[in-house]
Amino acid sequence: MNDLLGPLVLFAAVMCLTPGPNVVLATASAANFGFRRTLPQIAGVTAGFGVQVLAAGLGLAGLFQAEPRLHTALKYAGAAYLLWLAWRIATAASAKAGTRARPLGFVEGVLVTWVNPKGWVTTIGALAAFTRLDGDVALQTAVIALVLAAACGGSLLLWAGFGAVIARWLTRPGARRAFNGAMGGLLVLSLAPVFA
Repeated sequence: MNDLLGPLVLFAAVMCLTPGPNVVLATASAANFGFRRTLPQIAGVTAGFGVQVLAAGLGLAGLFQAEPRLHTALKYAGAAYLLWLAWRIATAASAKAGTRARPLGFVEGVLVTWVNPKGWVTTIGALAAFTRLDGDVALQTAVIALVLAAACGGSLLLWAGFGAVIARWLTRPGARRAFNGAMGGLLVLSLAPVFA
């Protein structure tokens, strides 16, 4: 596993830093609600991703292979949920505007991860590329889960920081509406692989 650690870290950085549903959600949340209020979402996504990798590496992938309809159902239910979140982002007002809007919490962050198509592609890709059947698969899976979760958390903190910084330029309602519309559109666009 040691010889694969460098490539695994590079894979994790590329997959987690590039925009996908979780990145878009963290950026939009921090821009609308602030960095600190986005931290529970980031913690939930990070924990959910680590558990997802462990579950897939220890047998969930076999369940999906045995029952592909379950995977298909999860994929489309997840896409529907993410489309709803995209609408919620696109129509969100500033948290300072006195609305009852709130950022996603820890549990919602976990749920978003489990329905994120990019997360599943990353998970299955990492497990296929960085596990060896002649080694301790459970240990390899744990290392992969730890590296991917750390990269995910770091990436989301970075993108949320970016969202918090650009919030300064979103003080005009028109600018915030345009930003939220663009972030909602990016979230929809990130789902293109699900329907391709």
